[in-house]
Amino acid sequence: MTRDFAVPPVIFPGANNVQQRRFPPSSSSSSAIPFMSFDIGSADPAGTMSSSFNNIRGSSSFEDEEPLLDELGIHPGQIWSKTRSILNPFRINQSVHRDSSDLSGPIFLYLALCIFQLLAGKIQFGVILGWIVVASGFLYAVFNMLAGRSGNLDLHTCTSLVGYCLLPVVVFSAVSLFVPLGVGVVRFVVAGVFVLWSTRACSGLVVSLADGGGEENRGLISYACFLIYCLFSLLVVF
Repeated sequence: MTRDFAVPPVIFPGANNVQQRRFPPSSSSSSAIPFMSFDIGSADPAGTMSSSFNNIRGSSSFEDEEPLLDELGIHPGQIWSKTRSILNPFRINQSVHRDSSDLSGPIFLYLALCIFQLLAGKIQFGVILGWIVVASGFLYAVFNMLAGRSGNLDLHTCTSLVGYCLLPVVVFSAVSLFVPLGVGVVRFVVAGVFVLWSTRACSGLVVSLADGGGEENRGLISYACFLIYCLFSLLVVF
């Protein structure tokens, strides 16, 4: 059983039935988007960059800035004066160490000792650094136990003193490098002379920098310093 459906006819418009729409030109299209003209020849990039740089810099100049070594806390004149004060074991200038304590000079002496030991065929960078840290803590603990509450030396000052008084051991390392002394009695005698030099310098500086509790305990402080520099001299001897 079939049913017939009424299908409306499909009419395709011809060419004559197509309506062509034309959009009139807008008179405001040219004024909607403004046009900017650039004159390349009149630009002054050098002047613009220099003025911007001057604005960034402001009123500061390179002449007003501190030197790089001063910003890092490294004062070559101060290091040289403190190192020179240790050279005379009988007359040590204690005033230069009283003003301020630094670690730049001790680091320089540490590197010098490591280099001399390296030239002698001994790689002891870590050993020497570890002994300096332990020696500084040992001297700090001994002095504060002896001085009690009147002790005024901090760990930074003790590290600076131990490092600067390492100069005689550095000289001994250089002498033993260029003058073969063997492993006999002569080498131990020379090592003892340099150890006493370092001990006298370090104990004198510790006592002079301490406001109280230093003079009456000079013997014990000297004994602690003697043990410290005996360890460093043994590195050079053996």
